[in-house]
Amino acid sequence: MSFRAQVLTLFPEMFPGPLGLSLAGRALAQGTWSLDVTNIRDSATDRHRTVDDHPAGGGAGMVLKPDVLAAAIDAAPHVGPRLLMSPRGAPLTQALVRELAAGPGCLIVCGRFEGVDERVIERRNLREVSIGDYVLSGGEPAALVLLDAVVRLLPGVMGSQASGIEESFEDGLLEHAQYTKPNSWEGVEIPQILLSGDHRAMARWKQERREALTRARRPDLWQSYKAGKI
Repeated sequence: MSFRAQVLTLFPEMFPGPLGLSLAGRALAQGTWSLDVTNIRDSATDRHRTVDDHPAGGGAGMVLKPDVLAAAIDAAPHVGPRLLMSPRGAPLTQALVRELAAGPGCLIVCGRFEGVDERVIERRNLREVSIGDYVLSGGEPAALVLLDAVVRLLPGVMGSQASGIEESFEDGLLEHAQYTKPNSWEGVEIPQILLSGDHRAMARWKQERREALTRARRPDLWQSYKAGKI
């Protein structure tokens, strides 16, 4: 069974976007995963196809209406968890990406305006997910990021499953520096250890570099790694 992604959005033309290219696009064409995109506006019932209204209690902006969004969610086949891309959500981590990739699929709601009526989040059991501590115009770019991360982990998508073993976050550390030919470029040489053919020494060098980079750039990850939490 292929992984099934269902996206609810006010801008369906944004999909598949980059997901139609490279590894994800090839996997999509081969049926390794499928993408169903639904326009939330199709669930509006008034002649103006209204999807938003003013926030209760006052405030700037508009809020997605609960009846319209809930109808769109209810009309979608239930496959896997229901996610809401939201800046207040739990951070997207590689652990969550692996969890999703191991499942049958997911439904992703792309928020817009000032957000989504809280009652929909509670009543439809939406799991809020954030891709970072910043605010986007809508959840569509975040959904593309999440799906790209998930799809590449599906069986057969990457040329070699070993490609992901030493990547950043897979074991709580950042990835080591990478080099390729020419061996000398602008007077800078590839570290000789990587040209030595000594696989044990190279593995040790890579691990040391990963630890040093993580310690310097992401002390939060380093502390978790050292504490054995990842």
